[in-house]
Amino acid sequence: MSKTAMPYHLGCTVWSLPEWKGTFFTDDAKQENFLSQYASVFNSVEGNTTFYSTPTPDVIKQWGDKTPKGFKFCFKFPRYITHEKRMYNVKGEVLDFVKLFEPIREKIGPFMIQFPESFSPSELYRLEEVFSILPKIFSYSVEMRHKDFFDHGKHERNLISLLKSYDVDRVIFDTRKLYSVKSQDPTILEAQKKKPKVPVRFDTTSSRPVLRFVGTNDIINNEPYLKEWAIIVAEWIGEGLHPYVFIHAPDKIEQPKLCRHFHRSLSELMELPELPEWPVNKEDTQLGLF
Repeated sequence: MSKTAMPYHLGCTVWSLPEWKGTFFTDDAKQENFLSQYASVFNSVEGNTTFYSTPTPDVIKQWGDKTPKGFKFCFKFPRYITHEKRMYNVKGEVLDFVKLFEPIREKIGPFMIQFPESFSPSELYRLEEVFSILPKIFSYSVEMRHKDFFDHGKHERNLISLLKSYDVDRVIFDTRKLYSVKSQDPTILEAQKKKPKVPVRFDTTSSRPVLRFVGTNDIINNEPYLKEWAIIVAEWIGEGLHPYVFIHAPDKIEQPKLCRHFHRSLSELMELPELPEWPVNKEDTQLGLF
């Protein structure tokens, strides 16, 4: 990102996509170059890798070394904590996981604690037990998918109260556009099978709201939603909040251009530095000098 401090963090759902070679990454990019090239443009990324497996300390150090100051990883809690043990009797596992990232703590954004659709309000007390022991040097966000957490009633109020009392953000998941289209595109059909269809909430519970937007693969169909979110994000920033925005596309190859379009929409509402050139374009520019 630009050396000018950004008032928000923006990124994709992955940093290591081979299909970006020649479109976002340089043509000759190797896997060990992917993260540094990605982080030369975007200042954040969803860390989905930790949902499936726990990285070693050496790997975590490498991630820190390959990213510039101000870059933030938003790693997910492992699925064995949230989905298999469902937060039951996991204090030791949670502390062991979080402490792995202390050596690069300045590169860590809100950890994302994502629950399955079956995790219900009756289990909310387990979350409070974990909140009570989480290290304060990090920040956290929670993504609920059970319909009762969107009831505009006591279950949702209890969740919001809990999050606010522990200074935890609620992950906002917007799949409205994804589910509004009828398409035979296999990437869209696959996303419609996997992504949660939950109501959108626009309120915040702490100072680092996390938005996960899932649309289609093209700019035109996403534009009304991205413009709406640009207005909301600008308001959040104006209120002194620091948002994290992750733009999903069913076809991951399209994510960088959707992120760039969102940033441009936000730039129309407030003064922001431009995103740096994509690595592949820098390569073209350098070749043109000779």
